[in-house]
Amino acid sequence: MKVYIKFITSVFFRSLFFVFSIMISLVFILNLLSELEFFKNENISIGFTIFLSLINSPSQIFEMFPFIMLITIQLFFIKFFEYKEIEIFKYSGLKNSKIIIILGSLSFITGILVILIFYNLSSNLKNIYLELKSNYTNDGKYLAVVTKNGLWIKDKVDEKIIITNSSSIDGKYLVKNFITEFDENYNVIRNIQSNEIDISKKEWKILKPTIYKQNNYEDKDIVYLNTNFNSERIQTLYSNLSSLNLYELYELKKNYVKLNYSITDVNLHLLKLISNPIYLLLITIFSALIMLNIKQVKSSTFKISIGLFFSVIIYYLNNFSYILGSTERISLLLSIFLPLVILGTINALLLYKVNVK
Repeated sequence: MKVYIKFITSVFFRSLFFVFSIMISLVFILNLLSELEFFKNENISIGFTIFLSLINSPSQIFEMFPFIMLITIQLFFIKFFEYKEIEIFKYSGLKNSKIIIILGSLSFITGILVILIFYNLSSNLKNIYLELKSNYTNDGKYLAVVTKNGLWIKDKVDEKIIITNSSSIDGKYLVKNFITEFDENYNVIRNIQSNEIDISKKEWKILKPTIYKQNNYEDKDIVYLNTNFNSERIQTLYSNLSSLNLYELYELKKNYVKLNYSITDVNLHLLKLISNPIYLLLITIFSALIMLNIKQVKSSTFKISIGLFFSVIIYYLNNFSYILGSTERISLLLSIFLPLVILGTINALLLYKVNVK
């Protein structure tokens, strides 16, 4: 490896580590304050809140990686401008475009490692976080998950625990259902079997059910059951996809397909992960071009402020596009790649005469 590549790589990763350390420290402090507020009326140790704050921080840092990369590149060039290293490279025949190519390659490789290693670690920690915290929330007694055996719902209403298993969802109907009602001590009260349940309201309308009590059963036309779930709530039952690693996301998608359940959000999340290295690459090029275009400005604070300003614009542009995709106003591929195409076009325009800057 050439000396200048080793030097650029070293400065890049030192800058990345510095920014990463600052950001994770800030996120941890904010999380700790949030957890202390949440548990202010609970008798728990400070160590538990610190632990929750720690394991929740990586998933939030993952969402901030484009922002981290942008600031990293800014710090990289601030160091180069401050010590005139950019001029030394220029006099040695190393063009600005070559530096950008090296930085882009480093960021792309970093993006792949972030997805394969950091994301899987952060999602597992997020899952642990949600499981621990659910014991202290009102929603802890409610549960709805999708497995290869269909949809499972655990509910608690009027001092009764209700567990429902359905093979699929058809609009506002649950299909092929088996419901078990327990008392608070998990003694079986009754079982209900039905091919269709209307879940348009929280008061479910069970159609043509067979009800089993002890050793007897009876058939009815309609039975009503009070629950905490309706079709709208069930359709958004797994909104926290960040707590699933890549394998779990793939398995969830397969189970959703079997259940006839919407896979839009899962596909969107997977596409975001797949496109992440490209996103980091384009962010790196954009940040480098901005710094090269304003290198005559002496104030480092102003340079970083410019970067922050553009990162906010890019963030909201991405979010707006993702919302359009999740609501199916535009295709998922377009919602993911439209911001990338726009960012790539801007980079192409800024590349004009980059080697003479």
